[in-house]
Amino acid sequence: MNRQNFFGHLALAMAVVILAAFIGQMRRMERLHETSKEHIVVAPHGHDHDSDEAGDTEEELEDAEVIVRFRPGTSRAAIERITEGLNDRLLDRFEFIDNQAVIADEDGLAPETVAAEYRGLPEVEYAEANSVIELDPTGNAADFEEAARGNGDDDDDDDPPVVRHPGDGGMEPNDPLFREQWSLLNTGQRAGKSGADVCATRAWTKTKGSRKIVVAVIDTGVDYTHQDLRSNIWTRPASLAPYSDEDLGDFDDRHGFDASDNDGDPMDDNGHGTHCAGIIGAEGDNSDGIAGVNWEVEIMPLKFLGRNGSGTTKDAIECINYVVARKRAGVDVRIISASWGSTARSRALGDAIKRAGDEGILFIAAAGNSSTNNDTRPHYPSNYDLPNVLSVAALTRTDALARFSNYGAKTVHIAAPGAEIMSTWPGNQYEEHSGTSMATPVVSGVAALILSVNPDLSVTDLRKRLLDTVDKLPALDGKVSSGGRVNAARAVRAE
Repeated sequence: MNRQNFFGHLALAMAVVILAAFIGQMRRMERLHETSKEHIVVAPHGHDHDSDEAGDTEEELEDAEVIVRFRPGTSRAAIERITEGLNDRLLDRFEFIDNQAVIADEDGLAPETVAAEYRGLPEVEYAEANSVIELDPTGNAADFEEAARGNGDDDDDDDPPVVRHPGDGGMEPNDPLFREQWSLLNTGQRAGKSGADVCATRAWTKTKGSRKIVVAVIDTGVDYTHQDLRSNIWTRPASLAPYSDEDLGDFDDRHGFDASDNDGDPMDDNGHGTHCAGIIGAEGDNSDGIAGVNWEVEIMPLKFLGRNGSGTTKDAIECINYVVARKRAGVDVRIISASWGSTARSRALGDAIKRAGDEGILFIAAAGNSSTNNDTRPHYPSNYDLPNVLSVAALTRTDALARFSNYGAKTVHIAAPGAEIMSTWPGNQYEEHSGTSMATPVVSGVAALILSVNPDLSVTDLRKRLLDTVDKLPALDGKVSSGGRVNAARAVRAE
């Protein structure tokens, strides 16, 4: 082969290699485009177990899903014509969240592309991608140990002490783990500060709660068979028809609803929701485990986060839609406890929470565990500026703001114990966890205590009562709008 032919063959071979590499790269980019989805990590705060199955929910969302709010007057028939014209499917219309619908794309488009299509229609007010939500660990053991000890700046020895002692007019239950529940009675155990609690024992001289009050826990579900919870779990009355949804079907919702699997069994296979439920209403004085803020209450389990801690915005709204439906059917749900959140704002979720407020339901939400200022870095749903939303920060057993807790002089409203909190865990177990996830159900529980003695309070008055009766703490000055820790005894007018 002469030199000219050699270089000609070499040039041809190099061109073939470059072309093959270019084609391969294009195919990889196509695959990445096809599989990419909007992904937002949301932490139900206080959970400290790693998630090892993060992909499950994304597989379920193979078809892009969007949440669309149509303008008033747009009929179901019109919505179906629109979706069919765009080769999409109407998955569900939220019957009690005005004009909202969930739509699935069948053309392989990205969620934001589908949402943009709908935003361009005259019948549509807004459209957004149905975001994936995942449980995420909030920190490590060292963080929580330091949070529980507090620090020298926040735990000022010159702060006026609030000292209470066992037997000073309060009422203590016989539950064997009660002395580990410093949030309810802090006598200085485990390097705590005596009196740095919610004054539950004094509140119990006035009320221990009522099974006429229903608190919805929207989370990973609840172990409704737990020995310390089963007596305080909401059960659908025989007079109330099973839950029916025009698009999703009929459900035997004996103890609530599971939006993640679209069934009537909200059993907790994660643990986080059961822990929150026990703080609100583990049966008190039954010689088992712990006592809840309410010894008697009805907890309605709602599940939108699955076993691996994953869920979607759509499923969270589905749970709120269920609560509103049951409220309108005669179930006296007055409180939603929400121990989860994200920095991503969803207009659809905000509208759903507002709808709950219109039905007289207070929405109590975790402020977050990023040690950040919610005034400048918003956290949702706790940052929705709605009259029925109450945002909760976490305190340690020394009345210090927990190291992990978010704060905000304007947007975080109240604080409650949230470090090293003992509560129920699936399988008749008990565990200690930390986070604003744990502080939130403390406030939800106190709200339920108030309603047990003042059942006719409006959402506005209930929220005001919680804020007006706090114990002011120097550590919360400039950090929380009320400047204080929730006080159950003052809230129920026991002192």
